[in-house]
Amino acid sequence: MKQTIRLGIGFATGRRIFKKVLLSHLSIWRDTQKDVPEDVEIRLSLFVSYDTNYQHTSASDFVNLNKEILEAFDKIVFIGPKGMSEKWHDLMARHDISINEIKTVFNNGYAGKRNAILYSAIENEMDYLLFLDDDEYPTAVTNKKGTCLWSGQKVILEHIRRIQGADYTNGYHCGYISPIPQIKYDGYLKEEEFKSFIEALSNDIISWRSIRDIMDNGGVTYASTEVLSQNTSESVPYKSGCRFISGANLCINLKNKKRTLPFYNPPAARGEDAFLSTMLKDRAVLRIPTYTFHDGFSSYPHILDGALPVNLKSIDPASPKTITRFAYACTGWIRYKPLFLYVTDKNNYAQRIVDVRHKLKTSIAPLANYFKDGRFLEIPKDFERYHQNVGKHFYEYLLVQETWEKIMDTL
Repeated sequence: MKQTIRLGIGFATGRRIFKKVLLSHLSIWRDTQKDVPEDVEIRLSLFVSYDTNYQHTSASDFVNLNKEILEAFDKIVFIGPKGMSEKWHDLMARHDISINEIKTVFNNGYAGKRNAILYSAIENEMDYLLFLDDDEYPTAVTNKKGTCLWSGQKVILEHIRRIQGADYTNGYHCGYISPIPQIKYDGYLKEEEFKSFIEALSNDIISWRSIRDIMDNGGVTYASTEVLSQNTSESVPYKSGCRFISGANLCINLKNKKRTLPFYNPPAARGEDAFLSTMLKDRAVLRIPTYTFHDGFSSYPHILDGALPVNLKSIDPASPKTITRFAYACTGWIRYKPLFLYVTDKNNYAQRIVDVRHKLKTSIAPLANYFKDGRFLEIPKDFERYHQNVGKHFYEYLLVQETWEKIMDTL
């Protein structure tokens, strides 16, 4: 008798290109199905939470799928702007949950969309859920004497192979995983000032040294040949208050739904993967040897058509597109920084706030002058606003977990 494994694939997306990304994963999946044991049957389902406001799209841009995608899945579940709200009343009635609790879990932010997918996958009795991103492609790039070498990645298969003995499996990322451009220090901005700015925004997992190494490579992170060749998994360590994972190339074991955890981010901030990381102390989390290429600036969509560049361009700090993405990323980071410090280092929170405030004060004006962009001047204001609201956000962070546990207890 065959063992049946039900795998959900989840996209929280606002881009039409998610369909091409999905097709590239399915293409590799078809080629690797021969590696699945004969007594195992893998059945796929698709869960898509889409945002029509992000790129001024319509629902048809997401729900109209071609035959190749339709035939690959047993079930396809779309969650639009009004999709989860229809479930709210049922959840409140069945689980004695207030509207405030529901909205905290299934809000309009990144975390809410991921929670909607996670809930739907559990509701549809998936064994596992694999989150993929619409700007990450199933390929790895290494650097051989200044030339790019590319290799397709068995993302779906590798997660299926390794998730059964873990609560979470998380792959690696290469490409443009950082939005930080290559800075040419001049009279406007000194290296020490930029270092202070990055340290103000970053967490204990991401160091100035690692950021500087990426900048020295033109903003490109190359895949490790050692990781690719050794093909072994390793436990993600619990360090500085979290087991640090990313929100995509991430698989979640749903067989014991009470061991699942929700995503959370402060309103209009990022960090949904960082805050999930802070909840994973008692969970088995594996880093597995499969990469995705992060096309963070949407510069290489033709990779999905098989056109592989010989060289990857450096991130141009003068490009308006680069500056806008960097400014948005900095805003998202600084908005979640106070709560992240409060959760991971509460005893030293007050001193850490003073330190961040000082680093911003000494670096923000030179940074704004360098990029000639006033949006950077708003970053210290955002920091103070989110610091003042850290108590409220910490309450929401706890409420999300309590509400999720309540839903799972009675689902």
